Amino acid sequence: MSRIENTFAALAAQGKKGLIPFMTAGDPDPARTVEFMHALAAGGADVIELGVPFSDPMADGPVIQQASERALARGITLRHVLADVKRFRQRDDRTPVVLMGYANPIERMGAEAFAVAAREAGVDGVLVVDYPPEEAAGFAQHMRAAGIDPIFLLAPTSTPERIAAVGKMASGYVYYVSLTGVTGAANLDVESIAGKIPLIKAHVRLPVGVGFGIRDAQTAQAVAEISDAVVIGSRIVQLLEAAAPEAAADTLTQFIAEVRQAMDRVTPSQS
Repeated sequence: MSRIENTFAALAAQGKKGLIPFMTAGDPDPARTVEFMHALAAGGADVIELGVPFSDPMADGPVIQQASERALARGITLRHVLADVKRFRQRDDRTPVVLMGYANPIERMGAEAFAVAAREAGVDGVLVVDYPPEEAAGFAQHMRAAGIDPIFLLAPTSTPERIAAVGKMASGYVYYVSLTGVTGAANLDVESIAGKIPLIKAHVRLPVGVGFGIRDAQTAQAVAEISDAVVIGSRIVQLLEAAAPEAAADTLTQFIAEVRQAMDRVTPSQS
């Protein structure tokens, strides 16, 4: 079993839901990315999604777009991100790390070379926003050969056929985009999410994480009641941007701990 599979199996055995925070590598300080990853883990993160900066992040709202721009301006590349994961693994060999980003940096490196480098760094999963399942068979094969889970997005507009295609190709978990918009949007509709999850689970035998629009402990708890995991991204980027440098890591740990406590109030019967 992969680190991601083991994590979700342990959560299920405890009747708990997964907490998956996202942060952009290299923002706000490239020298502190690993420190902030450890802060997320200390707060109770079950999986960490690490954003690979890209110049045209089509799924991301202004908050994460600006984080990518700042990281790129500081020279952060895919190889820097892999080096950060490797440093993170020196102290933490338990918390799964998923790289989230776009196809271009991977295409430039080459999918096979990327798979080898990601495995050596300690990456557990990769979510490439602009790799639809129809075009990702070769990429997914390279990832699985390297012991890395290929993770795919589903959306409110996903048809049963698309959901089934993702179910055949994905591993680790699937990421359900809770709205037809970009990251950081505020129009979270829990009732709509609750109606879609059973349709996904009819075709996908993997945990379903829900992201986009989740900003605090209250919304995280509401989404945890109807899903297997909660993904929080834009809010974390904002916290890092606003925090005083000396307080940034503690701010992350405290926020994640608050979200974790709220999610842990969800009983197994609510899942």
